[in-house]
Amino acid sequence: MRIFPTLLSVMLLLFTCQFSAIALADTTDSAQAEPAPHIDAGRELAKMQVILDKIKGQVSGSTPDVTLSQLNDMAQDLSDNANTLAQSLQPQSQKIDAQLAVLGPAPAPGSGVKETADVTSKRRILGEQKKTLDNQIKQATALKNGALNLSAQILNLRRDQLRTQLALNSGSILSATFWQPLYDSNSFDQEKLERFGQELLDTAALSWSPDARIGTIFWVLAAILVMYPGRRYAEEFLAWVSIHKMPEGRLRRSFLATAIALTTLLAIVLSFNFIALAFTRNETAGDDVQEYVSRLVQLSIICGLIAGLGRAFLSTRRPTWRLANISNGVANALKPFPTLIALMVCIFQAMESFNYTVGTSVSTTIFGNGLTALVIGLFAVMIVIRINRTRRRIQNDDTPAETRSTLAGVIELSLFLAGVSILVALLIGYVTFGRFLSYEVVWIGILLSSFYLLTRLTTDSCEAIFSTGNACGQRVQSTLDIDERYLYQIASLLSALLKSFLVLLLIFALLNGTISSTSPTEMLQKAIAFWGGKGLEKLNIVPSQVVTAVIPLVAGIYVLRAVRRWLDQDFLPKTEMDKGMQVSIITLFTNVGYVLVILLALSVMGVQWNKLAWIVSALSVGIGFGLQEIVKNFISGLILLTERPVKVGDLVGISGYEGDIRRINVRATEIQLSDKSTVIVPNSQLISQNVRNATMGNAEGVVTIPLVFPLDIDPVKVKDILLGVYQDNERILETPAPSVSFKDLSAQGISLSVTGNVATQRQISSVKSELLFEILVRLRHSDVPLSSPQTMVIEQKKESLIPGPTE
Repeated sequence: MRIFPTLLSVMLLLFTCQFSAIALADTTDSAQAEPAPHIDAGRELAKMQVILDKIKGQVSGSTPDVTLSQLNDMAQDLSDNANTLAQSLQPQSQKIDAQLAVLGPAPAPGSGVKETADVTSKRRILGEQKKTLDNQIKQATALKNGALNLSAQILNLRRDQLRTQLALNSGSILSATFWQPLYDSNSFDQEKLERFGQELLDTAALSWSPDARIGTIFWVLAAILVMYPGRRYAEEFLAWVSIHKMPEGRLRRSFLATAIALTTLLAIVLSFNFIALAFTRNETAGDDVQEYVSRLVQLSIICGLIAGLGRAFLSTRRPTWRLANISNGVANALKPFPTLIALMVCIFQAMESFNYTVGTSVSTTIFGNGLTALVIGLFAVMIVIRINRTRRRIQNDDTPAETRSTLAGVIELSLFLAGVSILVALLIGYVTFGRFLSYEVVWIGILLSSFYLLTRLTTDSCEAIFSTGNACGQRVQSTLDIDERYLYQIASLLSALLKSFLVLLLIFALLNGTISSTSPTEMLQKAIAFWGGKGLEKLNIVPSQVVTAVIPLVAGIYVLRAVRRWLDQDFLPKTEMDKGMQVSIITLFTNVGYVLVILLALSVMGVQWNKLAWIVSALSVGIGFGLQEIVKNFISGLILLTERPVKVGDLVGISGYEGDIRRINVRATEIQLSDKSTVIVPNSQLISQNVRNATMGNAEGVVTIPLVFPLDIDPVKVKDILLGVYQDNERILETPAPSVSFKDLSAQGISLSVTGNVATQRQISSVKSELLFEILVRLRHSDVPLSSPQTMVIEQKKESLIPGPTE
């Protein structure tokens, strides 16, 4: 699949060169009288349309980030070329307009004015040319806009892939490239940021217009009242309810903690909604602004959960009502962190939503992701450090510390290790992985805190409802007329069922949700689809058969790996097969074996193949075309291993690349370049294209340096100097001996060429560099100059006027 971006790059390069030549001809038109070359605009536009369609086809498939980056560059180059073509056609259109203006409009019928047939024909031809040019200009403009839109879509696709490509190394946060968006943002991002920023300012201005000013003030005041006095009075009222209306026992504490979490969540969500209504209730607000504000409103749910759960667990205002076994010193030390984490998540998630809405470049997106992960990682480490420091201070003050459970120790250790892992990932360049890990830490913290709070609430509620020690339990007992011990059994059974449901819900949320990509509505839809068995009933999959299928799958993989190890280490090394052939056989055996094992596991699982017939029929055409290339490359690999035109260790050159062959696989050959990068070349290209094998038949290399000297030098002296440099170099072979050849004698000077042999082709570059340094030093020491480029200037002077002879 990588050959298509390469072909597109070559085609775009040709277009770029052609349009550069056209632009150069336009700029030098005032200095030279030669006309600009004729452009076949119709053909060029057709070629551009083909390239645009091919880029779209490549983007629509499963494409890695590197290929998407190349396709984005191609789309931008295509947009520039289309713009250049449109601009090059403008002068022609203006010229035709001028010619039509000279001819004038056609005479009206009945005016009595007649014009010649030549004028009428000329006007008709010019009109057709004008129409064709206008259509071509419109088509070029459409291609330019289409390429720009495609580039924006590619950027969005790359940003989406950043969330899943955890192994992508985008550079350390200590590098200047990571911080570049702060001080050197590209024009592409700057233009989009300015445009969207102007949209936000225009929306704010509309909300503050005379007609909407009163409503804006009302909604802002409503948000402030809900956030501060409304939340506080609601908590006070619920605290009064828990004290005076709830039965005595642990339910009061769990109810109050839940009430604090819910009131904080509700206050934050309502405040965000009120502020959104204050600024975007006007129907004239742009779609991008509405989408961005909608994302912020959804984000308020996560922020409200973080702040609310933190306040509920720490309960610094009512220490005696605290659910968790946390000392007052630790609770006060951790008091600012829930609010700070909620604020940081809000800011950085808003930044990511801003980048997504605006469509900024990948570098800006990576910058935002890195900052998010950095802050969350630092907070994770600081929380654990502050807890331990507070506990040590409490122990030094001879104050009894709280009894910490093993689970609390495991949570603290996991949080610290997660924070360190995030920071290490950012330092070594895995920003995407750091962002993923940081959001998972926050998401898991939200889920575990909610699970703990709901578990305590359900347990305490079941005990309070069915306890005969309060009015509710007594009413239930009298209504059902059952023994007290049965009430306790019902309470225990109901509590266990609710806890089991919460555990399943927790597992489902851990596996199917994340802080940055899942809203509560989406989680509910996924849960309904999962419990409804969507997708399983069509394949006839039975859960017991799924468990049974694991046995042949694990056994088959174990046997397959054992046989592969035996072939690789015992059997094939004892044969006379080439190393590349051995690798090819092992790879082919492994691929076929994995396919058979998977088919066996699916059969045991009970998958009905007739249910998959539509998949096979849909993919048959694509598989047929794909197998053509696979078979061709496989056969080419066998030819390479039998004829051995190239082998592992050879220095080869193909398609502009030169390097050492490291491995010949079933489908492709790996060539390692001098910069330690690897080029994957299909085996068919090594058979069908011209390949330079520098080490085939002769391992020695030749170092040749051509030099040009002035005509007045002593050639014998220069020859001795050059031979001395070659002979003094340790890596120049004595046999054959170095030689100096007299290549040419011209007005530019004396052309000499000095040649020597080295042991291997790989030494040519480094030895040549050493020789050039030494030659220049010795020539300057001997006062022997090199020939300088000469420029010939021819001036034509006016001949003097000499009077002729008179008669």
